[in-house]
Amino acid sequence: MSFLKGKTAIVTGAGYAVLSDGRCGSIGYGIATAYAKEGANLVITGRNVSKLEKAKEELERLYGVKVLISSADICAGADNEAIAKSVVESAIKEFGRIDVLINVAQASASGVTIQDHTTEQFDLAMYSGLYATFYYMKACYPYLKETKGSIINFASGAGLFGNYGQCSYAAAKEGIRGLSRVAATEWAKDGINTNVICPLAWTSQLEKFEKAYPDAFKANVKMPPAGHFGDPETEIGRVCVQLAHPDFKYLNGETLTLEGGMGLRP
Repeated sequence: MSFLKGKTAIVTGAGYAVLSDGRCGSIGYGIATAYAKEGANLVITGRNVSKLEKAKEELERLYGVKVLISSADICAGADNEAIAKSVVESAIKEFGRIDVLINVAQASASGVTIQDHTTEQFDLAMYSGLYATFYYMKACYPYLKETKGSIINFASGAGLFGNYGQCSYAAAKEGIRGLSRVAATEWAKDGINTNVICPLAWTSQLEKFEKAYPDAFKANVKMPPAGHFGDPETEIGRVCVQLAHPDFKYLNGETLTLEGGMGLRP
């Protein structure tokens, strides 16, 4: 369709990652791929520069779009608001507009119980997820208001269902859900659409989680009814593409759960 040609999307946490079998192993990179296929120019962020450079190389070579990379780490002790503003300012300087903000980046110490969680581990989840989402939303707001754009944030079943060993991750994700609902209320008058996706995708991080914490994995990660986990590009990425389409503006403020192959479920 290429309906995103000429538009700009920021995707946080979009470094290149693959599974042990070579398939796409990153939700952020899967989303960036889905957007590139629709002709969107991209700003991708992450902590690992080599992964960002690899993603840029692949996306530009395969789909002919322009990709701007920005090494950005929202963490305790940093000037995080300035980091987010710098990414957004670079996007405006390069492309002149922002149409979609997709907050994917999230780090956490999964498999650690509440009583064993350290403050540093809790901060890791809060800053990389909740605070990053907050700062990027604030920095992008005036530009999304101009384009009547979209914000797509990511929560998780960990927060919805209280997964064992994921207290900081669940807390960050529930914070993101609450923040998104408030933004949907406050910014609807500006034409900005805000939604949350709670995906269950098979990623390299989930693959590592299974190997490192097999008991916690077995207790928390259940096979979806469709019999497979969501694909980062063809399912999660395509849902994000749909949410940037004008026809989906009526979904403002909704939480969408993607269960492998089951599609959108408001």
